[in-house]
Amino acid sequence: MTQETVSPATTQFMDQAMPFLQALCEWKAQLVAITWESLRAEADHGHVALFCVDMINGFCHEGALASPRVQGIIPAVVAAFKGAYAVGVRDFVLPQDCHTPAAAEFAAFPPHCQRGTSEAETIPELQTLPFANLYAAMPKNSLNAFHGTGLAAWQEVHPDLHVAVIVGDCTDLCVHQLALHLKLQANAHDRALRVIVPENAVQTYDMPIETARALGALPHNGDVLHLLSLYHMHLNGVEVVRAINQ
Repeated sequence: MTQETVSPATTQFMDQAMPFLQALCEWKAQLVAITWESLRAEADHGHVALFCVDMINGFCHEGALASPRVQGIIPAVVAAFKGAYAVGVRDFVLPQDCHTPAAAEFAAFPPHCQRGTSEAETIPELQTLPFANLYAAMPKNSLNAFHGTGLAAWQEVHPDLHVAVIVGDCTDLCVHQLALHLKLQANAHDRALRVIVPENAVQTYDMPIETARALGALPHNGDVLHLLSLYHMHLNGVEVVRAINQ
């Protein structure tokens, strides 16, 4: 878009948006870290679960939607698993794309993470952890981990969940939907539930405008949408923290 084609309304919108975007950056810079040790008492009673969304090969290591941004959070995600296990967490829930060949989602995204392919498998960095036998994988065919999955049934047998920590991808898609579903569902039933999202262990992809135009896809600024989605989760009662340290 050249300066000559920018409408007065667009210019006004951009001028008004800049202070807000600056405030968002300041909000993110002020996020505080917490520790896994602070969750030990709850974990000892089985009240803490770690939800890991879509940390599978098709978003990290191979395929049309593999993203270096998502790959970059693997160390933080692995550290979250180790930290959770160290304080007594034994519930690890892994909602993961496992698409049918004719998935409706492929109208919006290239075919990815199809059932029976290596793209739909948990990344080896998590598979090789010594407590991988505890993982409860939840195959999903949409962005929402509760639609057509076993997650609702899992909740029914875990009624005493007090803390849900969410890591993975993408911040503005599957992570966002899972966090809001868990928090708002709890609110609807007047049930206290801490939903915690560590900023360093979630991420989204980037699709520059020029690349999107060439592909006929929607542009996707990873930095902006990551930040906006974190803030939107915060607005809805999700506890966004900088990190969860040992």
